[in-house]
Amino acid sequence: MDKRLEAFKRLLDIMDQVRAGCPWDSTQTIESLRHLTIEETYELSEAILANDLNEVKKELGDLMLHLVFYSKIGSEKGAFDITDVLNGICEKMIVRHPHIFGNEKVENAEQVEENWERIKLEREHNRSVLGGVPNGLPSLLKAYRMHQKTSGVGFRWPSAEAAWSKVEEEKAELFEELKKTDNMKRVEEEYGDLLFALAAYGVYIGVNPDDALEKTDRKFRSRFNYLEQRAREEGKAVQHLSLDEMLTYWMEAKAVAP
Repeated sequence: MDKRLEAFKRLLDIMDQVRAGCPWDSTQTIESLRHLTIEETYELSEAILANDLNEVKKELGDLMLHLVFYSKIGSEKGAFDITDVLNGICEKMIVRHPHIFGNEKVENAEQVEENWERIKLEREHNRSVLGGVPNGLPSLLKAYRMHQKTSGVGFRWPSAEAAWSKVEEEKAELFEELKKTDNMKRVEEEYGDLLFALAAYGVYIGVNPDDALEKTDRKFRSRFNYLEQRAREEGKAVQHLSLDEMLTYWMEAKAVAP
């Protein structure tokens, strides 16, 4: 037997056993697993950002267990089983890759994405273009995905330069509202528009803003931790440092961890 199939069958057999005999596993529901799956997804994300492939492997295993667990519960309810899940995704991949499994020709990845969105809309006539973007996504990532989706059906700026012009326009509108200083609701709205335009620009330059911001967050944390450590070495609490001292340590941190 193919080792991949053998390993997958082993996981399925283990799931059958723990579902039947473990006091914890036997009581879980699709609803009770939901928050745990979200947690596992974030742990996988952390491992990816850390470029820790061994940890990625472990987290993929955890997620795979969850997928099998959901499928097991689905089979008990008579709703679906792992075979239905796997066949469903196989059919979707075949239908949405006509350039691989059919006669359609594509020249680049952008055309593949456009075809993907077009095929979804053709097969699911009542589906919104934005229907595949969950409301529960973090806001910045949701903005990026909405721009990706609408770009796939042709609702897009003609170039990255045009998309950046929109960023400049939104920045100017925000600054204009800030001059008034009497309507924070409008300031918030314009600030949101600016972030939304920046997320759109990310589509045109191939940068996911959520990934980019997460990496910057980590960089900031690392540098500020360095600043705090230097303050402790000088026998000071960070809040008692002058701004000039903080900036000196910050520049040191940038040299240590650019």
